[in-house]
Order: sequence, then structure tokens, then C-alpha cells
Amino acid sequence: MLRFKGTELHAVLAEAGINGCRVVLVKGHGVYLMSEVGESKPEGGRKRIAYATGCNPNVDAFDLWWGRARDEFGGDDFAEYLDIVDPVLASLHDTAGSLVVEATPTHLSLAAEIAPTGQS
Repeated sequence: MLRFKGTELHAVLAEAGINGCRVVLVKGHGVYLMSEVGESKPEGGRKRIAYATGCNPNVDAFDLWWGRARDEFGGDDFAEYLDIVDPVLASLHDTAGSLVVEATPTHLSLAAEIAPTGQS
């Protein structure tokens, strides 16, 4: 299972909500979420990206993120489009919660982890 959390996750979800578009789960150079439509950086690439914990090539050693991504999602790169109004994604609105993604050979499962009010 992979976890997306923090301000990066919520910035991606907010951007998708504002633009009325889907969220894209990508396994490529890392594992990350981005808004299907979003603001780009001047030097190229998307401005708002949320990497899965342990799968950020800018932070994690190559062998670690690559192995973890392969263990969770297999060897092929992919992009999976998630509807922003999906009940799991919608439940994260106005929270500090995390998104958990689990994969089988045929299915992706999404779950929200939301701490009770007053807890982190």
C-alpha cells in the first residue's frame, strides 16, 4: 500500500476541484498524483504534484523508490484517472487526511485516513 499525504496531496485535490477535472495516479519516475488540468512550472512539468511516501525520486534513493513502486504496482508505467467526486477523494475535502492506494493485478483500492478532530 502507498500513502499520499500532506499539503501536496491537498493542493492536487484542490487544483482538480477548481478545474473540474480528474486526478491522475502515475507510476513512472516515482509514484505521484497530479491534477489532469493544472498549472505548469516555467521550466516545465506540473507545479503541484503529490508523491507517495517513499516513492519520490527527488528525495528517496533510486533503488528504494523504484523497488517500492515495482512491489506495489508491478513493472510497467501507467496513468490511472480518478474522478475528483469519487466518495473517497471527496471525503478528504477540508481535512488533513491521507489517501491510501492499494493494488492487485486487476484492481486499485482507495481509502481515506482521516484522524479524529484534534489528533494528527
